[in-house]
Amino acid sequence: MGRTLSKLKDLAARARKWLGLGSAPPAPPKATSAVVADRFDSMAWREMYDQAEPLRELAEDLNEQYDHTTDLLRDVFLCAYKVAPQVRGRQEMDPSRLVNHQVITATITSPEFEELHRETAGDPYAAAMAVLAQAAALRRILEQSRQAREAAQQAKAAQESAEETARTVSVAFQRATEAAGDGGTVPTAETNAVGQAISQAEEAEQEAQQAAERARQALAAAAPATRTAVRAALAQAADTARKEQSLMRAWGVEPGQLDRMSFEERAALAERLRSGRLGRFAELIGRFRQMAFGERARKVERAPGELVGITLGDDLTRVVPSEIAQLGTPALRAVFAAKFAEARLMLYDSRGEAPTGQGAIIVCVDCSFSMAVPGSGSADGITAEAWAKACALALLDQARQAKRDFVGILFSSREQVSVHSFPASGPVPIGQVIDFAEDFFGGGTDFEAPLSTAVDVLETEFNEEGRPRGDIVFITDGECRVSEEWMRRWHEAKDQLGYRTFGIAVGNSPATAPGSVLDSLCDNLRNLRDLTDPRAVADLFRLI
Repeated sequence: MGRTLSKLKDLAARARKWLGLGSAPPAPPKATSAVVADRFDSMAWREMYDQAEPLRELAEDLNEQYDHTTDLLRDVFLCAYKVAPQVRGRQEMDPSRLVNHQVITATITSPEFEELHRETAGDPYAAAMAVLAQAAALRRILEQSRQAREAAQQAKAAQESAEETARTVSVAFQRATEAAGDGGTVPTAETNAVGQAISQAEEAEQEAQQAAERARQALAAAAPATRTAVRAALAQAADTARKEQSLMRAWGVEPGQLDRMSFEERAALAERLRSGRLGRFAELIGRFRQMAFGERARKVERAPGELVGITLGDDLTRVVPSEIAQLGTPALRAVFAAKFAEARLMLYDSRGEAPTGQGAIIVCVDCSFSMAVPGSGSADGITAEAWAKACALALLDQARQAKRDFVGILFSSREQVSVHSFPASGPVPIGQVIDFAEDFFGGGTDFEAPLSTAVDVLETEFNEEGRPRGDIVFITDGECRVSEEWMRRWHEAKDQLGYRTFGIAVGNSPATAPGSVLDSLCDNLRNLRDLTDPRAVADLFRLI
């Protein structure tokens, strides 16, 4: 060890570097979470972790193979959930969480993160689903960075060892101070103890530096693979989140409804919407609703409607340009004034369509076997059933907008009729909407039973609430005979209740032929061949 140190001041000079470390209060612990979070963020994570069994199962599975993975899942969740996530500096992190920090840094700086964040910010459920969507990628990252994680753990252990040896130097020097004589001379045993403690501290410090460098190199080696995996995971998670949001919007599920649901309820709803009879036709449902919304926006009282020619009058809002041009010539202004006074100005003539329905909107949907058979009443994979129910859901929106009752009647053979009521005075539970969309019979076709049910609904509404002039929309791809007695009662009820009947014959149905049963039942009948275009019945949403 070289010459023996016997003077206290010489020992102090050599041990000065560690004396401050040994006597100072312990440093505050390093951060174990890469994302800065307040107590409300932590509450959101804990609440979602407690609710979401898949999240807990993922954490337990990863914890069996890797260390500190629950902290990683929390960071991934907070990145997605917080509106403006902030990542701590690397120097603030506990060395054992440096791999987590690298994953989160790669996440925040990835171009794909912004797309995902638009769907998840402020939504704990969406943030939790984003974590689950990235589960496979997180497993790959943890496996690929195993060496870096081990190096980080070794660096932490070496750092802790260096801190412990620093405290040993302080203890040894304190004993030497107590044993020093009046002239500052330290006994040999205490001098040797201080020297040994200093040597151990120097070795521990060197080992900590080397371990930290090895950890840095291991992290740098794992970084490219981590960035690649993170970007792929974010893109997949964003796609999953976007599709679920689109699914909810297509089915008319409001954000407020989702906020009131637990994780389990919301996940079950999403799965039901994806896997139900109309799951693959969510885009069609969404387009129908968007089209209907646009048509409602255009429908105003006394709307001009469709231009059909020229007429005479004094409506200045419909004057043709040639008449207005007279005002630019002083000599013709008197002519214009005279025509206006006599209501002889040339005007655009239009055929307006003013809504008259006040009672319930009733949609009868044919659920016979042929409505769901590919190639029979279908185009581009869209079945007649999917089209009809998408139209019905848009008409449900129409009824809610107008504060009218809505009734969906699904029918097939004579005994196969189901009624789904949505009163204007109550909410529209999404579960009942899905029940209506998924219900299907697959039998034959009977017109009398569903239409009689529709008349009964309108008659009850008229007798109890005095509301006449309901609207019946009847969608079918078939034809069916009705008895003369039934037809007589149908017309009597129509005269009494004042309802209108709109018929839609899907595909190459003979039901639209003049003199057919459907033609005699309906005030307004059209044939539908292109199931890919909701606008084929856009006028319904202006007439009803």
